[in-house]
Amino acid sequence: MQRLRDLAVAVLNEYQLLSSEFGGYQRQTDLSCTNGCGACCNNPQVEASVLEMLPLALHLFDTGQAESYLEKMSESAGFACQLFARHSLDGSKGACTVYEWRPGICRMFGVAGYRTKTQYPTISVCSTIKSAHPEKYAATLIAITSSPPPMLANGRQRIAKIDYALGESLLPINQALFSALEKVLVMAAYSGVEEENVAA
Repeated sequence: MQRLRDLAVAVLNEYQLLSSEFGGYQRQTDLSCTNGCGACCNNPQVEASVLEMLPLALHLFDTGQAESYLEKMSESAGFACQLFARHSLDGSKGACTVYEWRPGICRMFGVAGYRTKTQYPTISVCSTIKSAHPEKYAATLIAITSSPPPMLANGRQRIAKIDYALGESLLPINQALFSALEKVLVMAAYSGVEEENVAA
């Protein structure tokens, strides 16, 4: 169980760096996520690794919520991220219920760099941001060589290298959390701490 905790600490440390890099670039370009927008959270096919969800899974275990989350997720239709609270009927507005523990993809999403098939750097921009700020989006594309964006693939690799067994494979976000919770609960059971909800 201690190994999972050590991995979670390493992941959270990397998250601090990623949030600073990607958030800094978004502030620099003025292409940040719209406050209260839930567009990407309504897509359950957003992918994360089990490793990305490990800090949250341990937090839920420590606060006695792991089993109830597993049960809730087993019964859910899964039409959106299970961590998203809707503030509108269509889900276009809402908020993350575990923002502090959100996975790496959520910290990098919105505006991020990637390379085309010809290896040319460009940016992936959420359609909501793009339509709200078309001039800023165009200016960012023009300035991409002089002001390169942080690359999504690099961020993914930095997380994955913490533990390739848990970090290399990507799953739909709800499935990744489910698997992380199962792993934590199994390890807790083998550690003899499942009744205490505190890891050894």
